[in-house]
Formats: sequence, structure tokens, C-alpha cells
Amino acid sequence: MSDKDTKAMMSTEDIPEGKASPNSQDLQRSVFYSIKFFVLCHSLLQLAQLMISGYLKSSISTVEKRFGLSSQTSGLLAAFNEVGNTALIVFVSYFGSRVHRPRLIGYGAVLVALAGLLMSLPHFISEPYRHDRASPVDMPQDFEASLCQSKTLVPDPTPAPSNSSCSSYTETQHLAVVGIMFTAQTLLGVGSVPIQPFGISYIDDFAHNSNSPLYLGILFAVTMMGPGMAYGLGGLMLRLYVDIDRMPEGGISLTSKDPRWVGAWWLGFLISAGAVALAAIPYFFFPREMPKEKHELRFWRKVLTVSDSPVSKGEDSPSEQSLREPLEKQDGLVQIAPDLTVIQFIKVFPRVLLRTLRHPIFLLVVLSQVCMSSMVAGMATFLPKFLERQFSVTASYANLLIGGLTIPSAIIGIVVGGMLVKRLHLGPMRCGALCLLGALFCLLLSLPLFFMGCPTHRIAGITHEPGNLPGLEQFPACRGNCSCPLDDFNPICDPSTHVEYLTPCQAGCTSRVVQEALDKSQVFYANCSCVVGGGPVPAGSCDSACSHLVLPFMFLVSLGAALASLTHTPSFMLILSHSKEKVECPPTPRPHPTCDEWATGAWMPSPVIHGSAIDTTCVYWAQSCGRRAVCRYYDHDLLRNRFVGLQFFFKTGSLACFALILAILRQQDKEERTQVTVSIPGLQQQQPLVSGPEKKPEEFRA
Repeated sequence: MSDKDTKAMMSTEDIPEGKASPNSQDLQRSVFYSIKFFVLCHSLLQLAQLMISGYLKSSISTVEKRFGLSSQTSGLLAAFNEVGNTALIVFVSYFGSRVHRPRLIGYGAVLVALAGLLMSLPHFISEPYRHDRASPVDMPQDFEASLCQSKTLVPDPTPAPSNSSCSSYTETQHLAVVGIMFTAQTLLGVGSVPIQPFGISYIDDFAHNSNSPLYLGILFAVTMMGPGMAYGLGGLMLRLYVDIDRMPEGGISLTSKDPRWVGAWWLGFLISAGAVALAAIPYFFFPREMPKEKHELRFWRKVLTVSDSPVSKGEDSPSEQSLREPLEKQDGLVQIAPDLTVIQFIKVFPRVLLRTLRHPIFLLVVLSQVCMSSMVAGMATFLPKFLERQFSVTASYANLLIGGLTIPSAIIGIVVGGMLVKRLHLGPMRCGALCLLGALFCLLLSLPLFFMGCPTHRIAGITHEPGNLPGLEQFPACRGNCSCPLDDFNPICDPSTHVEYLTPCQAGCTSRVVQEALDKSQVFYANCSCVVGGGPVPAGSCDSACSHLVLPFMFLVSLGAALASLTHTPSFMLILSHSKEKVECPPTPRPHPTCDEWATGAWMPSPVIHGSAIDTTCVYWAQSCGRRAVCRYYDHDLLRNRFVGLQFFFKTGSLACFALILAILRQQDKEERTQVTVSIPGLQQQQPLVSGPEKKPEEFRA
């Protein structure tokens, strides 16, 4: 920057909050002294930050296959994003008034970008992906490895991986790769800590009081598109082969429908990290303080739709009033935080938190949001994998369905909830009723999901069904002369019986045929002793007979997501609009409309719980160096019942919390009406009707 701009910035940082310096006209010439430009930059930054945070969830099944992880481990990996965030978010209120907020946001964004780069590092330090046991360099050997070879030619089948492929170096490299990903996820959470709270408080400080809700609405609207873009990016990247930067000579014979296909999961992290790094640059040029915005944007008043702080006509909503209240008038830790040391802050915080949790409405709203967050966290992490396994769709298609249907439905639900609260002027009682109805219908829409799914694949030697089913019963005898490696995976399908074999060798196939076409080549295996007629049979898993159910399934899931999101704004208003007791939010750098951020702690255990439940439905595990690796096949009925059942459980918990909230509100309303009746002159004889202990009159003053 020029000397003139530097001097202007130095003079601005010394002036009191909300007052313009004598050189304010010079400051306003710079775009970095415009709160509108800050809103634009922060919207783009939060969009990119949520895109990189959500990208792992779109590629969770691909990462599992690439590095041999169980769903429990991948769920823990996804949850580590919240470890650093939750551990440090408490200190935001302490440092909020002591630091250069835009610059700290920039540092956090740079850390997020570095975490994204670190997340893609395992791809570059790992060996090329080998979708079978053969060497990827020698393609003829690659094909012959899965064929039936006589025991006389191969006398010693390998029931376990050889020492050469499972050296100590290989195991050390695997542990290093997993450790790098966990470290990257932790840094991603740490870097995200200052971005949202400091950005919101900065907008609140320097925007015009009437414009602040509009700016926050724009910010939230743009930010909510981040998860949808993450799934969309995942859908595009997973169409590309994982080793697109180091393809073997002659190409590969896999297609995206092959269960061994691994997409370019790492490429999305590079793109997202680049977007975050670019969005971070302007924050190093914003001043610590800027002149308070003087003019109101009247043009936007008619189109104002703020999901988290609805504004009623003619009067300010409680959330807007909380945004406008001066910092010194706020009760609790926010008022005294600037005067505390770090040690004093740590000692005071638990008392303030416990005092806050004593309010029943606040506690129940937080519990309901914890249940909702647990449901959302599990679905966001493992719904793509569930769709892949249950309906036999590709990872790319599953991500496009979620990014194009579920995420927009959730955004619409939040917006509609805010509009209902604003237009209908809903009070606490009606907000509670709206939350209860939204949770109830969301729960009811989950019931059909238990019955919408596909049966488990018939896999020779793994699934056992009653009856005379060709292929399953012939399995031990039909390939008796073949020496088949037990750790190989190259599935083929017998279309006549719809039986799937782990390898062509398991089906007794001795030859391979390639049919060339204009756009692609199709691989078939022939002379298969376990197949009626000997084949030929196509390579790959059997097609599902009920893949068409994925669209009705996603329609119900998306509608349920919209109804669940409908409760977001009314539940928040239950805290701010409660007339009987002032409920303060846990400390933040400045008051802002995200009290329910404290429910995001549910994002830590929920993916692990869902991942563990998914692992219990596995019927065939791949082995890697003597340890259990990725699951190859699941029991579809168990998978559906346990995954949807967990969602049903958390939705029931949220519904129970909203029912208790409505019951408490009705009881309090009844007591208030009774007390008002007693206080009316001439009706003092009705005082025995008052229930509960006698209260002082001043407690009921407006």
C-alpha cells in the first residue's frame, strides 16, 4: 500500500468504534474500507471454507477403498474436523476484542488452505493404486492373475499376503498416510475457528444498524451453498481415475461402475484449497477498524429475508435487538471478558455455562439441536456411501443427487422457517408448535425409508441362502482344480443366476475376451466351470434390480431435510423471544445469531457412531497385511435398518425435546394468565388459584 493509505489505516485503528476519523473521506475511497466489500469477501471465504470442510464427506467411500479404512475409522477422520474447532471456539470471546480480526481471519484461512494441501499429500507419497494383486506395469500378467490356474501349475496358493507385499515399510507408510489425514483434519478445524465469529462481529460493528441483518442474511445465504458445491465437486472429481496424473501405459480396464474404481479424491482438495487461499488475500488489507456505515439500504428492505434473525414489520425482532445492543449492556461473560486474563477467563467460563444451562427452554433447544446435528452429521458423512451400496450407483452420481436435491432442500427449509416467523409474527408458543410439527413430519417421512432398498447381492461362497440356487451350492466343487488367491478381488457376474463371484478364478474361468467398441471396451470371461453353459460372463458386479428406487428414496430424504431445517429459525427464536427469562448465549466476541453453534459438538461422536453401525453390517472384509481393511460387501437389509434406524432415533429425540418445550411454554403461559387475573383490581379473591410458591410482584413486571 502507499504511504497515504498506511497513515490512513494507522489513524483509523486508533479511533473509537463507530466514529470516523478526520480523514474519513480519504478512507472511503479505498475499497478495503467498505463494509459491503467485506461482506462480499467474507461470503466467498465462508463458501470456500465450507466447501473444503464438506469435500471429505463426498469422497468418504473412495478414501476408504484407496487406503483400506473401515467406516468407523473414516467416521473418526471426518469427526476430527470438529476437534480443533470445539477446543478453541471458547477462547474466541476472550481474544475477540484484543486482536486484528480481519488479519486473524486471513491467518485462519491460510491454515485451512494448508490443511487442504496436506489432505491431498497422501496421494503423492503413496504408490500408484493397484486394483488387484498383479503388477500395474505388466498388463497381460494383470489379466492372468485372476484366471483359474491349475494346482499342478501353482501348487502353493497364498491364503495370506506375502511378506514382500507386507513389509514393515508398507505398514509404516500406511500409518503415516492415515496420520497425515488426521493431522490435516485437525488443522482444518483449528483454521476454521476465527472465520465465522470474527467475520460476523466485524460486520455487526461497522455496518449500519438497519443494514446489519441484511448483510448477515446475504452472508448466510451464500455460505449455505458451500456444502452443496462440495458434493457437486466430489461428483465431478470422482469421475476421474485416481492416478490421472500417473496413468499406466495402455490405460486401465476399469469403469466408474466397477466396485474397484477409485476416483481422483485428492484433486478436489487442491481445488478447494486454492479457492480458500485466493479468498484469504483481501483480509490482510482490511483495517482493524473502519468508519461506521452511515446510510441505510432502503432498496433492500422489501427483499430482506434473514433466516437466523427474522424482522417483523414496524418493530425489531429480538434477534435484531440483540445485535443492536451495545456490548457494555450485555450480561454475563461477554461484558467482563475484556477485563479478564486467560486464567481468570478459564475459571469464569464454567460458571457462566452452568448458569446458562439452568434455563429449561435454552437447555431443551440445545438438546434438540444436538439430536438434529447428530442426524445431519451422520447423513452428511455416510449418505453417499449408503446410496452406493444400497442402490448400486456410482459415487459420482450419489454426490450429485445429494448436492442437487438434499442440500438445496435444507436451504429452502431454513428460508421458509424464517419467512414464517417473520410474516406470521410467531410468538414463543407458535414457534414451539412449528418446531414440533416440523420434527413430527420429518420423523413420519423416515418410516417408508425402512422398506425402500435393494436385496443383498448373491455372492458365491459368502452369502448362503436356502434352496437349490445354482452357483452358491456348486461353489465348492465347480472350481476345485483352481488355485485362487484369497486376497484377490475382481468380481464377475453370472447374468443367468444373478450370482456374483469374487474373481474369475472363483468361477473357474480360464480365458478372457475383450469386445472393443467405439467409446469403450467390455471385458468378458469364458470357459467358466461354475457358470451354466461356461459363459462368457461380464466383468464387474451384478446390476441391481431396484436402482430406480434411489430417486424416490432421495425425494423423501430431501423432503425430510427441508422439514428438519424448518425448525432452525423458530428454535432459535424460542431463546431470544422468551419473555419470562433472559437466556444469554455462551460467550462470543460480540452478540450474534448463532447460539445453536454449541450444538455442533454432536458432529464429533455422530460420524463415529454411524460408521461403527455400518461396520457391523459387513459380510466380507478385505484383508491387508493380516489386518481388516475395507469392507467389500454388506448385508443390505441390515445396513438399511441400522443406518435409517439411527436417523430415526435422533429425530425421535429432537421431537421429544420440542414436545417438552411446548409443554413448558403452555404451563408458563397458563401461570402467567392466572397471575395476571389475580393482579386485576376487584379480583383479589381469586388469589388462591395461583399454583406454586408465592412470587414477588416485581418478577412479573414487563
